[in-house]
Amino acid sequence: MITIIDYDAGNMKSVEKALLHLGEDVRVSRRPQDILQADKVILPGVGNFGSAMDKLKEYGLTEIIRQVCEGGTPFLGICLGLQLLFEESEECPGVKGLGILPGKILRIPKAPGLKIPHMGWNSLRLANDGRLFQGISQGGYVYFVHSYYLKAADERIVTATADYGVNIHASVEKGNVFACQFHPEKSGDLGLRILENFAGLLNGREGVR
Repeated sequence: MITIIDYDAGNMKSVEKALLHLGEDVRVSRRPQDILQADKVILPGVGNFGSAMDKLKEYGLTEIIRQVCEGGTPFLGICLGLQLLFEESEECPGVKGLGILPGKILRIPKAPGLKIPHMGWNSLRLANDGRLFQGISQGGYVYFVHSYYLKAADERIVTATADYGVNIHASVEKGNVFACQFHPEKSGDLGLRILENFAGLLNGREGVR
């Protein structure tokens, strides 16, 4: 069973639909027992970093997410869900993220010819043999919608990057914790393959601590 965390942050239904298309058993829930007992957990999200952290706290989910990540259950953050896993964001100075992975979320710098938010298809450069990208070739295109990007403190966890006026750390992996800045559920066959790779992961890898 894959549990998608419901914290009023959008795009849950599109992730659920993609997983159902793959034949996966899926539920959308914020109940702690549904999250802690899941075989895999997904934290999707679109919107504001600070508001999302407020919702996670309101629903008592911050410690639940930490337990999942520390316990070895495969965990995937998507878009805002990636950003929340890190320490802080320029979008909301003074608001602390979950701090499960080291790094900061920065605003995409303005540049001639670039629109912000970054909205559309971008190619990926794959690195560090990421398990989400098994069977996927270099240069594949995925769909982004964001104004802020990840700069991971440890580039060894970065499994894909993209260029949009700056080098975006587009996907990361550490132990059982995975995250994508782009939307695999909106990225066609390539995105479905990424979700399929996640769904096929085995439990038991040492959790992030």
